[in-house]
Amino acid sequence: MTTALNILHGAFGRVALLDMDQSLVPHAHHHCHVLLKGSGADQDFVVRGETCPLEDDTAVLVNSWAEHAYRHRPGEDRTLILALYIEPGWLSDLDLALTSSVHPTFFSQPCVRITPEVRRLAGQMADILNLGVELEPDEAETMIFDLMIAVIDRFSNWRAFRGVRALPGRVTDFRIRRAIAAMRASPIESVDINKLAEIAGLSRPRFFQLFKQSTGITPFMYANVLRVEQAVRALSTTRNPIIDISMDLGFDAQSNFTRFFRQNVGVTPREYRKTVSVLAHG
Repeated sequence: MTTALNILHGAFGRVALLDMDQSLVPHAHHHCHVLLKGSGADQDFVVRGETCPLEDDTAVLVNSWAEHAYRHRPGEDRTLILALYIEPGWLSDLDLALTSSVHPTFFSQPCVRITPEVRRLAGQMADILNLGVELEPDEAETMIFDLMIAVIDRFSNWRAFRGVRALPGRVTDFRIRRAIAAMRASPIESVDINKLAEIAGLSRPRFFQLFKQSTGITPFMYANVLRVEQAVRALSTTRNPIIDISMDLGFDAQSNFTRFFRQNVGVTPREYRKTVSVLAHG
């Protein structure tokens, strides 16, 4: 079973050190997502249909809302993975030019061969997380930003968007934005394509087609993203019983919530809560 060795949660998003031995279902994040290998066997991610090997000298880069999945190679040993889920808003607050981190081609390719500097910074962060060294919020944010900038400077298209006021990566179709607003207003509801199509003023087939064309993922996966993030926030920032969180998210049994969370995040809700450290400025 996959184990979370350490998870940091803060304004930056979250950073996790995961000891993985099982695959994850196809999913997405609104984050700028970077995956680096700490140690163990080589593995694979699939990003928008492209297989990307995760090896000692490679990284997997996943743009905001890009569908991806972890594929643990059959028969292979466990792999230690450093996973960064970085809030685009946090990046843009630190450097306005990084507003482009929401763009669907911000990272020009998902499979890259990392530089020695990226390897050094990733190894330093993985070691600190593995040893359980307590970090002050400013110290953690500096380390995370330094690593992200080393990756971004080498592998992103951010310079191409300087001076562009409206980024084409945002959902521009008002009908899909209207459906997304309804989904965000009631993230616990099961996805009713007919209802969402009616809200959007589209036929069911046209709505499904236009939603995926606009966001890159299906309405069902989009709804799962909202539920995962609501679950992560509740587990990280509240002491609400897990069974209550499960019910708040619309699951009829805690076991179903546990299965859903583990398939999307890699660990159980209980282990996530036990491992996560919330870093907040005083």
